[in-house]
Amino acid sequence: MPTLPGPGSEEFRQVATSFGSNAQRYDRARPSYPRAMVDRLMAESPGAGSGAGAGSGAGAGSGARAGSGPRVLDVGCGTGIVARLFQAAGADVLGVDPDERMAAQARAGGLEVEMARIEGWDPAGATFNMVVAGQAWHWIDPVAGASTAGRALCPGGRLAVFWNSFRPPPGLGEAMTAVVQRVLPDNPLGNGLPGPDGYARLADRARAGMRETGVFQDLDTWFFDWERPYTRDEWLDAVPTFGGSNRLPAAQLAE
Repeated sequence: MPTLPGPGSEEFRQVATSFGSNAQRYDRARPSYPRAMVDRLMAESPGAGSGAGAGSGAGAGSGARAGSGPRVLDVGCGTGIVARLFQAAGADVLGVDPDERMAAQARAGGLEVEMARIEGWDPAGATFNMVVAGQAWHWIDPVAGASTAGRALCPGGRLAVFWNSFRPPPGLGEAMTAVVQRVLPDNPLGNGLPGPDGYARLADRARAGMRETGVFQDLDTWFFDWERPYTRDEWLDAVPTFGGSNRLPAAQLAE
């Protein structure tokens, strides 16, 4: 797993806010998420008539805004990749994101987005069946973020945070890692593509934050195997969207 800059550091802030520099590329190139995960969360949402499960943690929701489906709050919604999946499954989704460039891309796709970091966001009386965060919770203070989620959820709702973990075919991953190590010997990405062990550590950090709030119970971890085929050109299009790579000098990024 690449080592993130220290939370609160200037480098951390710069990387966290760099993704909107090419929001259209991010939206087209980043992988989506398995439909099986969305279906399970929707099936176990209190808005679907049952009690409910968790990507990495579980907690407290029921919707209060217009719409017949479950109310979902998408934290760090970015360009709306996660939100579109839940909308397609019948949810009424509100996004929260601190980057106006990412939010504009999401709004262009029809998503309602409020500009804020979740740690300081005010639900203003709104309640939700689920709070979700895809590929975003590692940029969030795990205690403050979980505390806000707890305030936004009504009894029975769920907080689900999740990541895509890379597992390229044998041989390909090693070759890709060798290139990154050669071109970026001092970059955290030099450790190679983030894999299951690295993301397990992020999930552990998320769970610890949820526990510390005293709000969440019955924290579970789910795993879903799925494939997202990339052509060579599609993958090269995606590379600048990972781990702050878009902040590299142009020549180094091109190589």
